[in-house]
Amino acid sequence: MPYLYRAAGPQKHPVPKDARITHSSGQSFEQLRQECVQKGVLFEDADFPANSSSLFYSERPQIPFVWKRPGEIVKNPEFILGGATRTDICQGELGDCWLLAAIASLTLNDNALARVVPQDQSFGRGYAGIFHFQFWQHSEWLDVVIDDRLPTFRDRLIFLHSADHSEFWSALLEKAYAKLNGSYEALKGGSTIEAMEDFTGGVAETFATKEAPENFYEILEKALKRGSLVGCSIDIRNAAESEARTPFGLIKGHAYSVTGIDQVNFRGQKMELIRVRNPWGQAEWNGSWSDSSSEWCSVGPAEQKRLCHTALDDGEFWMAFRDFKAHFDKVEICNLTPDALEEDALHKWEVTVHQGSWVRGSTAGGCRNFLDTFWTNPQIKLSLTEKDEGQDDCTFLVALMQKDRRKLKRFGADMLTIGYAIYQSPGKDEHLNKDFFRYNASQARSKTFINLREVSDRFKLPPGEYILIPSTFEPHQEADFCLRIFSEKKAITQDMDGDVDIDLPEPPKPTPTGQETEEELQFRALFEQVAGEDMEVTAEELEYVLNAVLQKKKDLQFKKLSLISCKNIISLMDTSGNGKLEFGEFTVFWDKLKKWTNLFLQFDTDKSGTMSSYELRSALKAAGFQLSHHLLQLIVLRYADEGLQLGFDDFLNCLVRLENASRVFQALSTKNKDEEFIHLNINEFINLTMNI
Repeated sequence: MPYLYRAAGPQKHPVPKDARITHSSGQSFEQLRQECVQKGVLFEDADFPANSSSLFYSERPQIPFVWKRPGEIVKNPEFILGGATRTDICQGELGDCWLLAAIASLTLNDNALARVVPQDQSFGRGYAGIFHFQFWQHSEWLDVVIDDRLPTFRDRLIFLHSADHSEFWSALLEKAYAKLNGSYEALKGGSTIEAMEDFTGGVAETFATKEAPENFYEILEKALKRGSLVGCSIDIRNAAESEARTPFGLIKGHAYSVTGIDQVNFRGQKMELIRVRNPWGQAEWNGSWSDSSSEWCSVGPAEQKRLCHTALDDGEFWMAFRDFKAHFDKVEICNLTPDALEEDALHKWEVTVHQGSWVRGSTAGGCRNFLDTFWTNPQIKLSLTEKDEGQDDCTFLVALMQKDRRKLKRFGADMLTIGYAIYQSPGKDEHLNKDFFRYNASQARSKTFINLREVSDRFKLPPGEYILIPSTFEPHQEADFCLRIFSEKKAITQDMDGDVDIDLPEPPKPTPTGQETEEELQFRALFEQVAGEDMEVTAEELEYVLNAVLQKKKDLQFKKLSLISCKNIISLMDTSGNGKLEFGEFTVFWDKLKKWTNLFLQFDTDKSGTMSSYELRSALKAAGFQLSHHLLQLIVLRYADEGLQLGFDDFLNCLVRLENASRVFQALSTKNKDEEFIHLNINEFINLTMNI
């Protein structure tokens, strides 16, 4: 759809308005633009300033960059000139061919393009030096605002530019995407499918051309007709091959976009052709059906015109489909819906999204190779209730995406190797433990664990309940993730770690004095010795006796308990409110201490005197606490050491604070049932109190 200059100025926004505002001011594009118009100034984006911090984070510019607005580069700049087309994308000095290949594909889908490049902006009336673009990120659309200052050298754009130097939509789109990811340098190197998904919110599928199905031509034809974005590339075996040119003019390790597929009559036979574009805007295939090859002499002028054949070295070329499969290694397709390209029917897909994290020490368990920690990964229950039409199984697609890794490149973060496994659920609504995975095999899994932003696969399983476990390959690796589950029929999902379940027994009542056993009489004598004449234990006295007793236990690694810890214990056990422990309260605490000591020793699996933070979930569950991932992560961050171990003093402090928080919550819940108060669930309340 051509973009036309509208003399009346910016019109009503033609795309959905559900994109989230991202500018630090909290103002929308239109609010910021109007503010600049009223003040008579051009917008300057403080969130992405026109200086070297927006360009590079690990190197200094090799040449003196000058930031200029389009009106300072050419006399009459245009946002879009004669429609946004694939020829508007020419690569500059930045190694982001993967992004440019995706943009070229985007121009083939009018609706997708109109979403990413809103039509309510131009250099005409109402121009204020501000533009905006919309990108999909982790299940939501974001509206990214930029100013139009672009890096130049000798009045020429350094990075992405249009073949027509008066047109600037593509350069501004690249800048907005650089802002989204933190800098221009962050765009160096990547997979075309990554940008394709950010432009559409679609679902990726990858094909190895040498192993592609027999109907691969039909698959690509259907993908392009449905508006899917398609990219292709040639693998490299080592770094030296990167951007090496083959004898046929193709570039290894380089991202191309597929822009067309068709058939032509050639010497009485149908010849399958495919059109490919190099984002460099030059360097083309020189084999059969290339721009100047002799095969075109056998094709009439009308047919050549229909196929938009040209002999120009503009980076776009036709080639025989059989040659395409022989010379390219990988094809990436971003489908706007998860409909299988092998099928004719279009479906209405149901989608559910789970946002989660792998946190070192609590939920970063690694893959099944690491049984001791694998079970601590996030677990999502998937209920498949309806079969596909006329089938015995349920079709669904799982897409696991690691979040913000490109943005974190400046801090040394790389793409992690990720994947997932799917198990038959045993029917319990609780986090599955280590023993389950020791004795049960997975029903399905991702094809591979790989260091891509997203891993997606299509499955068919019988109706039933399943547990889906997303993970990194290695344990202890941290990242946030977004898990999308697409199903042809309604599927029900449940985070197995979303709720907090507290099951605390009532404190036992002390035995009446006249009925005490010999052991209890000895314990009373100990209490009298510690408490002194007032027969009450203060925090200082409790500190002395606990440190004296616990330091004698050789099977516990124990640091001295602080006075604050002992005050927390008294706060937990003191029912009279005098800040001290009477004999009955001291007895109840001592029983708890023995139970907690036994739990600690039970879950100290290597008998080191410390407990692994990955075992903490099970130990807390045995003590009556089944916590959400988020709470568990907070506890590990607070109490575990650098080696992800907890000493007994850390474990004791943790339990005391959890019991204190849960008992206060239960008391408040009972007291305030019918009163007007701010309502918190147990998860939120413990989260609040654990951070005080």
